[in-house]
Amino acid sequence: MAFVVTENCIRCKYTDCVEVCPVDCFREGPNFLVIHPDECIDCALCEPECPAKAIFSEDEVPEDQQSFIALNGELAEIWPSITERRDPLADAAQWDGKPDKLQYLER
Repeated sequence: MAFVVTENCIRCKYTDCVEVCPVDCFREGPNFLVIHPDECIDCALCEPECPAKAIFSEDEVPEDQQSFIALNGELAEIWPSITERRDPLADAAQWDGKPDKLQYLER
């Protein structure tokens, strides 16, 4: 079972989680991260590192975030790997916790 990045990561893109991933399963888009479901080893190291609390075990993804399971799989196939921590987006703190951010996802 893989971990999943959910909506609150959009327009924040903190990368603290990337730094602790032992298998480099994170992929990076313009304003969002995803986890490659076939590469995630379910180690759970990333979940507590996410300042936005946007990472969940696949079986614990909130009901209103279930579409992010498929979205992670889809985007992980096309986005490049990210293996090092980077600065969050400049206005990340302003977007952290805002609802309905899927409309702002840049592919």
